[in-house]
Amino acid sequence: MQKSVLENGIRVITERIPAAHSATIGFWVENGSRHEPVAQNGISHFIEHMLFKGTRRRTAHEIAKEVDSVGGVLNGFTSREFSCYYAKVLARKLPMAVDLLSDIVLNSVFDHEEIEKERRVILQEIHMQEDTPDDLIHDLFSQRFWYDHPLGHSVLGKQESVGEFSRDTLLGFLTEQYCGKNILICAAGNLEHEQLTATINGAFRRVVPGRKGSTIPFVAFRRGLSIEDKDLEQAHLCLGTRALPQDHGRRFQSYLLNTILGGSMSSRLFQKIREEQGLAYSVYSYLNCHSDTGALVVYAGTSPGEALGVIRTMLGELHRLRSEPVTVEELHSAKEQLKGNLLLSMESTDNRMTRLAKNEIYLGRQGSLKEVLSGIQKVTRESILELAQEILRDEYLNLQVIGNAAKADLKSVELTLDS
Repeated sequence: MQKSVLENGIRVITERIPAAHSATIGFWVENGSRHEPVAQNGISHFIEHMLFKGTRRRTAHEIAKEVDSVGGVLNGFTSREFSCYYAKVLARKLPMAVDLLSDIVLNSVFDHEEIEKERRVILQEIHMQEDTPDDLIHDLFSQRFWYDHPLGHSVLGKQESVGEFSRDTLLGFLTEQYCGKNILICAAGNLEHEQLTATINGAFRRVVPGRKGSTIPFVAFRRGLSIEDKDLEQAHLCLGTRALPQDHGRRFQSYLLNTILGGSMSSRLFQKIREEQGLAYSVYSYLNCHSDTGALVVYAGTSPGEALGVIRTMLGELHRLRSEPVTVEELHSAKEQLKGNLLLSMESTDNRMTRLAKNEIYLGRQGSLKEVLSGIQKVTRESILELAQEILRDEYLNLQVIGNAAKADLKSVELTLDS
């Protein structure tokens, strides 16, 4: 892996894979929904959409056609802490991908007519999420869990804010946030670092250094229970507690705790709720971690009449994790699963590119594969128990439910791990 920092602060990080036929390059901007003022919630996502709608050199159709004509992939996404625009192409087509991505990031025209069309598209995206409860539940959980904090803001934004964005507002935010110190360009595949860096330097020479975006740190948690009453066939449940930040020294313990709890088909939650009890088709847990905080979330979709029983089972499995060490067999299996998933992911240039970016954003350095594998292997049963006792506590518990409140009848739910 090699890293260069351009005069304007743009970081270029590459990993050369000589045997690869492909190369993936991503333009990352350390700006997401947590960096938005409340009145501008959703602006980062809106800008992501607009960067594919035409530049001074290419129409939206020409952008799509240029990538399709070489069998490549071009896409973008926005999260709470960053935005990314990436392309995966044959290695010999990498110069074309760099030219295309730099063009959409630097030269998008933000045509008034295209802005109005994309506004309608995003409003439909918001409506689609509202009509998809197994997606909406996670957004509602984040809003409740990160209460009154930008981390709880929807990445898509609200109808009111999206409806108000003007061209000047969009361009002003773009100019402020898409500066040298916020931009990270990562690539993996059959490439030459110096050659790619020189090309990027030429394309981005006029980008000003600017200043790195500031964030409001998250400092407090509180317990909560919220029920969104909707006449649905299922009750959708998200039960969560605090977790560790991305760069925490005990992050490997948290990965293994989550894997054992609900990270696979052999996990405790899947086996208990789906296989033994037959109460849910979809049940899993995941880590939603950021630069300064995190959440461990359990999800299940079940019939309203079974919701109380599923919640009690979730609480019971959390209680078990903090009350007794995981078994030797469970820990060994979880370690092998994580190590296997990691090694298999390294066969993909897009996964390698993403790993470069996230290591830089969250760790400020590139940890070796050997270091990660060693970190996973060193985790003990006792260290997982210690972490569980720290984060699985009543004062952090949050439960979000979407479904028919009358049928679910959750009046008797006790949000506690002590019983």
